[in-house]
Amino acid sequence: MRMWRWLLVLAVLVGAGVGVFLLRPVTGAARDLTLAGDAERGNYLIRIGGCVACHTAKDAAFLSGGAALKTAFGDFVPPNITPDPEGGIGKWTFAEFSSAMSDGVGPGGKHYYPSFPYDNYTRMSDQEIADLWAGLQAVEPVAEKAAEHSIAFPFNIRLAMLPWKNLFFKPGRLVPDPDRSEAWNRGAYLVNGPGHCVACHTPRNLLGARDENQALKGSTGTPAGTVPAIDRDGLITKGYDAATLADVLNGGITPEFDVPGGAMNEVIREGTIHWTAEDRAAVAEYLLGE
Repeated sequence: MRMWRWLLVLAVLVGAGVGVFLLRPVTGAARDLTLAGDAERGNYLIRIGGCVACHTAKDAAFLSGGAALKTAFGDFVPPNITPDPEGGIGKWTFAEFSSAMSDGVGPGGKHYYPSFPYDNYTRMSDQEIADLWAGLQAVEPVAEKAAEHSIAFPFNIRLAMLPWKNLFFKPGRLVPDPDRSEAWNRGAYLVNGPGHCVACHTPRNLLGARDENQALKGSTGTPAGTVPAIDRDGLITKGYDAATLADVLNGGITPEFDVPGGAMNEVIREGTIHWTAEDRAAVAEYLLGE
């Protein structure tokens, strides 16, 4: 009996330890919240970050809420992110916005689902967070709220995102590789940071976390359906070179003399076609570089 008691005590202690580990707050380095944002630069970041394609439904007002993202866990509806105090984020503070973008925690300690790619936005610089905030504040307010998520139990429990973060989320800024060119590093930043190409083009495990060992190798069962590989081998197999890829991101045709359809067409139309030629070239260099 003594042995069973000790085993029970040991099991309780191990369970408590695991619980403490999984429920720890997950936060990155503190942001500089004294920086002044530039709305013009923020406007560009709205396009860089894919905000328009996600947060603007067809025939809806700019950034007033997007179409539902249908997943195995339920339907996630991108919210209204205009500065309206009722329908949008007009009551938020800059600190709350920074926390949402950097750590996936919104006002009132609300943990966000990874359908919102805060694990990519956390790579942004402090100045870019300030600029994006300024850009969003300059958007025309829309009073209508977006629909709520439709998520079945137990996935609708927000607190469950805290252990998920402890297992899969590492907040922090992207550090440039000193051995690579400035353009390559810019491309790496766009793909893995605010452009969040890696979020859609990487397979995910049963808990919805990216399989980092298969980065950019394509995915199935996403809200966009089957998403192709865009790693170097995948692109070369389809006939891409850097110039062709940059051109496709600017609305050009693919090596198969076609144009990307579905969600990628929207990403190009509302996002990459508005990027600078240098940024499109940087993404191509990063994806197709040795």
